[in-house]
Amino acid sequence: MKLQVVYFARYREALGLDGEVVEGDFKVLDDVRQALLERGQGYAVLAEQNLMCARNQELCRLTEALAEGDEVAFFPPVTGG
Repeated sequence: MKLQVVYFARYREALGLDGEVVEGDFKVLDDVRQALLERGQGYAVLAEQNLMCARNQELCRLTEALAEGDEVAFFPPVTGG
């Protein structure tokens, strides 16, 4: 399965990437996160417990099922001020 992964805020800064295309045998969003964590280095930011995620621009949980061509986004919690 091929997916577009998008990173926002400090995740984008830590990785030095706006996004990337990933391929693998992904069933749920957490499968993508785990595959990225295995890369090490800056991807460790995706291990944060308060990580937010979206599938096709809709907030979801890490248990969200995926389909070919989905866009997955990871971002830190939004705070206001």
